[in-house]
Amino acid sequence: METVSILGEEFVVRILMFGRGTIATIYGRALQEAGHHVEFYVRPGRAAEYGDEVQMDLIDARRSPLGKRWRGSVHTTLRESFSAEDGFDLIVLSVGHHQLSEAAAFLAPRIGEATVLVFGNVWEEPLAAVAPLPADQVVFGFGFGGGGFSDDGVLHAALMRSVVIGTAGTSPSRREIDVRAVFRHASLAVRLEKDMRGWLFVHFVSDAGMLSQAMRSGSMANMIGDHRAFRDAFLTSRELLPLLEARGVDLRQHRAAMLTYRLPRLVAAMAAWSSASVPLLQVSLAMHTNPHADEPRAVIEDTLREARRLGVAAPRLDG
Repeated sequence: METVSILGEEFVVRILMFGRGTIATIYGRALQEAGHHVEFYVRPGRAAEYGDEVQMDLIDARRSPLGKRWRGSVHTTLRESFSAEDGFDLIVLSVGHHQLSEAAAFLAPRIGEATVLVFGNVWEEPLAAVAPLPADQVVFGFGFGGGGFSDDGVLHAALMRSVVIGTAGTSPSRREIDVRAVFRHASLAVRLEKDMRGWLFVHFVSDAGMLSQAMRSGSMANMIGDHRAFRDAFLTSRELLPLLEARGVDLRQHRAAMLTYRLPRLVAAMAAWSSASVPLLQVSLAMHTNPHADEPRAVIEDTLREARRLGVAAPRLDG
């Protein structure tokens, strides 16, 4: 991606989205809309099943704080194979954390000189989670889009205005700078996280709290407007803060996230109101109807396994 770092100039990047799920489709559309060449890798046989268009009902917050609704079809160029010779500049890997190892092993011989953006939850040591991908070709990030496909195949989704891109060093690498430029070119605000390892782990236990409560409530959709459910989710995550410290996370570097756990009742009241009143958040939560799917279950199980390994009590999560 040599040209991407030249800010202020027009550039086109060849991007491969790994899969055609919710996150890949939401961000693939945004990147495609910005003029980049975007393709989607799908498993053999899936291209005919999926077709080359996705019907989308999207609330897009990139240019409006509360989000602007867009309905239409998104063209998706699908491919069932690729190799290093295809010359992709950027590969966006957004899969469940429990699938990262398998996906990384598949990608490693096929990436060529591409940058691989790991775009989602990570719970293992980040570089170990995606071995054998070359460490100097990997960038870690997180997008705040969400939603899901309804029974009629329509993707109901929300795209928040920002993404997080992290760095493991004292200053961002060339590849990290390039990835930030690509997302900014798509009208997304990019926040650079200096402690990406810690940020990913903090976010993971936040998800563990939310997902465990979703199981108790029947679904995350059922939590919309429920002050008690949000409070209990935050309290469950708060009991996991010692687990983060046992893993070497400096919580002082994540003060904004810690506010949720210092004032769980106040933040829960705000979250409950927002989830019921702000369409952007409502859509994102409303499509999460199955807390027993593979990824939610794996988040809770892997968090508990690590807590037991390190001798950290987690009664709320284990209850």
